[in-house]
Amino acid sequence: MTDAMNLQRLKVTVDGYVARVTLDRPDVRNAFDESTIVELTAAFRALADNASIRVIILAANGPAFCAGADLNWMKRMAAYSDAENRADALGLATMLNTIYACNKPVIAQVQGDAYAGGMGLVAVADMAICAESAHFCLSEARLGLMPATIAPYVIRAIGARASHRYFVTAERFDAADALAATVDAVAAAMVANSPNSVRECKQLVVDLADKPIDESLISDTADRIARIRASDEGREGVRSFLEKRKPSWLA
Repeated sequence: MTDAMNLQRLKVTVDGYVARVTLDRPDVRNAFDESTIVELTAAFRALADNASIRVIILAANGPAFCAGADLNWMKRMAAYSDAENRADALGLATMLNTIYACNKPVIAQVQGDAYAGGMGLVAVADMAICAESAHFCLSEARLGLMPATIAPYVIRAIGARASHRYFVTAERFDAADALAATVDAVAAAMVANSPNSVRECKQLVVDLADKPIDESLISDTADRIARIRASDEGREGVRSFLEKRKPSWLA
């Protein structure tokens, strides 16, 4: 799996059903570059394909979660041609969507600063649990840029109203509550659920967000519940509940 990837920017560990992907460049506040993007993309694809993994925690070593783009990478970008810039941006966009579309629930465990692209990493996770030290900033406007590739996910995470403000003000803002212990508790709660149901529930949100509630959507939801009721885990879950025993995925 990830052992064969020769990761330089990340650490990937597995404890039971839970995988932890850790940004591991604390000396540069976990700022990312093109190599980090390649490694994150590969790691999440590998974990998505691993049937034994049920939850992924995205974390970071050191006092900062992710400071955004690595300064040396930004210097290289300054000399890119239009074609090189687009290819580079497409790599970032692909990495973000790989995490967002991952078939396993992803928890971002955030401490310290999560700036620019770092905030994008938080936004593509299914949920973020933040230490009191966590601070966020969409700082691109300060550099004459815009948070284009992360925008679809940030808008979904914080809403259009807040995005209007923070995209253009580049203000620093904070998160109120969360502890690492809570991350483990949330991960444990998801592990206790049917793996298939967790996958389907995650996909349900992706597919239905912002869709109009019309006959087509109502029909689709009916089809989904009918299909999952007839699935092996659906039948086992109902049966185990009625028989007052643990389901097979907890055996």
